[in-house]
Amino acid sequence: MNSEELNKEFEEAVNRVNNYESLFPADFLLRLYAYYKKATQNSEPPSSKRSIINAFKANALFQARGMTEDEAKEKYVKLVKEYFNY
Repeated sequence: MNSEELNKEFEEAVNRVNNYESLFPADFLLRLYAYYKKATQNSEPPSSKRSIINAFKANALFQARGMTEDEAKEKYVKLVKEYFNY
């Protein structure tokens, strides 16, 4: 898959997640969070008002360390596809 196709699939997956109205499992959200941050090169630290949430987010980011932008996009898309079974 070329970069343009990957970017399109990534944006579609992000939109699908953002438009979904039910709650997602916490572990799923944490993986999405880490992949999204890596994919968009967002290096800002977690900014939740609750320190426990920041700790979980920081751990998710730590687990995604060393991942390239494209790898993160691919993992994000794959995770969304698996969740929605398509």
